[in-house]
Amino acid sequence: MEPKYISIRGARMHNLKNISADLPRNKLVLLTGLSGSGKSTLAFDTLYAEGQRRYVESLSTYARQFLGQMDKPDVDSLEGLSPAVSIEQRTTSRNPRSTVGTITEIYDHLRLLFARAGRPHCPDCGKEIRSQSIEDMVNALSLQPEGTKVILLAPLVDGKKGEHRDLLENLRKEGFVRVRINGEIKSLDEDITLLKNKRHTIEVVVDRIVIKPEAEQRLADSASTAVKLSGGFLLVNFPSENQETLFSEKAACIECGRSLPDLTTQLFSFNNPKGACPECTGLGVKQFFDPQLVVPDPDLSLSQGALAPWGYRSLDSYIGQMIKALAAHYKFSVDTPFQKLSAKAKEVVLYGTGTEEIMFRYQKERRRLTAQTSFEGILPQLARRYQETSSAMVREELSEFMNEQPCPSCQGARLKPEALAVRIGPWNIFDLTLMSIDRLLLELPAISF
Repeated sequence: MEPKYISIRGARMHNLKNISADLPRNKLVLLTGLSGSGKSTLAFDTLYAEGQRRYVESLSTYARQFLGQMDKPDVDSLEGLSPAVSIEQRTTSRNPRSTVGTITEIYDHLRLLFARAGRPHCPDCGKEIRSQSIEDMVNALSLQPEGTKVILLAPLVDGKKGEHRDLLENLRKEGFVRVRINGEIKSLDEDITLLKNKRHTIEVVVDRIVIKPEAEQRLADSASTAVKLSGGFLLVNFPSENQETLFSEKAACIECGRSLPDLTTQLFSFNNPKGACPECTGLGVKQFFDPQLVVPDPDLSLSQGALAPWGYRSLDSYIGQMIKALAAHYKFSVDTPFQKLSAKAKEVVLYGTGTEEIMFRYQKERRRLTAQTSFEGILPQLARRYQETSSAMVREELSEFMNEQPCPSCQGARLKPEALAVRIGPWNIFDLTLMSIDRLLLELPAISF
């Protein structure tokens, strides 16, 4: 039974003089008094220190190195106190991916939960994926009414171009008699010629069986042969019903062909390459060159230095002459305030002309150079310079024009699509981390695992 009070007896930390008190649990308690009377000592150095010490003792050695264990407070007894966690507003680890959940190891329990009880779904179509053993396949087919005729096929080619001569010849050598090509069953004794530039679907007929108790062993042997031949799949055709069922030994989507890795705790860790989103490497955000920082004052024109990274450049400079050529090609004025330029003009200045080439003429003293090429755009140019430079000073200068946004691939979830496609109930692991503890306690017990 949960105690009603936190009982403090003989607290002597700092300037506390053998204080004893009973504080009601689950209530908001205010400690008041004169400056120096021991309010903070009682709250932080006694109550919190003991609660945090009890919490840290329950963690692994790895977690303790990040939290740091507080000394046991000078008190005779402290009863009714639960383990406590207090996270200060400072970085507790040099790892930028660390969160309160990872530092306190709470997230480790979620990863273990999803690795053991999570249900994989296809990241593309969202349908649940179930891997089935040979025994599962045979049991499912054995539930069919006795006397049901089935054709067991091994899918080998799915909509691929080519004549597939070598495949057909190998099937003949292995002793198979029939194949189904594009939905039509043919004998391998025939001279089968497929059009090279047409897509074909090929399944080898492994066996034709009538469902009955004495045929169970044959069914298991043929299913095993089909799975081995196709790399994990068994296609069952029911001729009388004109229906088919595809069984998969792997955790792969039948419709999309998308395979999922084994469910391990590493798959749900954004600190591990096996689980981290490859685009943001588990950070959840990506830095980008922000047009609003690149053009901080849109009332300025290009000739007045609207593009902050380039600053004010004379129109006789190399960059100035490039801008003039760009303006001449797209028919806008370099003296027009940037915010009044057309959407097309802003786009080519910021993002470049793509594959469209324009004529650039550059005059330097007596030399006159001409080139027909595309314009890179200031944002792609800044991104390229940031990636290519090895100078910390240049990177620092360029970072002034950068901002952060949620990763466009994972939308801030930090994990690969394969990890986010594993669900418990309607939620993936990122959904659960966004919930309050009260809601988790309310909804998780009602989920059927």
